[in-house]
Amino acid sequence: MDIFETTLSSHLVSTDVRRLDIDAIHGFLDRHSTWAQGISRETVELSIANSLNFGMYADAGAGPMVAFCRVITDLATFGNLVDVFVVPDLRGQGLSKLLMSAVMMHPVVPRLRRFTLATTDAHGLYGKYGFTPLNKPETFMEIYKPGIYQR
Repeated sequence: MDIFETTLSSHLVSTDVRRLDIDAIHGFLDRHSTWAQGISRETVELSIANSLNFGMYADAGAGPMVAFCRVITDLATFGNLVDVFVVPDLRGQGLSKLLMSAVMMHPVVPRLRRFTLATTDAHGLYGKYGFTPLNKPETFMEIYKPGIYQR
């Protein structure tokens, strides 16, 4: 897949995995997330290798990574947005909106039949990009292992 890049408000958003700060991603997920505490670096690396990744960088790409998310997708019909975060010290500056705008501009996203995510507290943010509660929640099932990384 071609690398997608866009600059929004002096922040570069890129799908180039070579630019990703894996240490920062692992550090956030392992220590600061509510969904992946205890995750190993090896698992993070494997998840990145098998996803469409979006890194956001300050100073039009010359600065550090300030936000990240990934889409688990077949690139044709389905996507699931996961691991969305903004560096804690930079929250409240609209970076999550810029990141989501870039995700929605990616050429794959508009053609997905179903694009899902799970959130406990950001319904307002995602609603601005067309996400709604499940249309038919009775058709969804899951195997959920919330403590899997702490074993």
